[in-house]
Amino acid sequence: MIELLRNSDAVKLSWLTAVLAGEGIEAVLLDQHMSVFAPAISQRLVVRNEDAARARRLLEELGELDGAA
Repeated sequence: MIELLRNSDAVKLSWLTAVLAGEGIEAVLLDQHMSVFAPAISQRLVVRNEDAARARRLLEELGELDGAA
């Protein structure tokens, strides 16, 4: 699994997960429950290694990555 980004905005992460799913890329949110108890902990959006490059390009096109990830 490759981490694409960390964020604490549950709505944004839900949207990004749906966008990726629409492109056939399965994304998983890690630390979802921890962020409820400790808001300083961001959730991590991860994808399978084989989907990482395509997912990264898609998120960059949406302006959600700065290209450095």
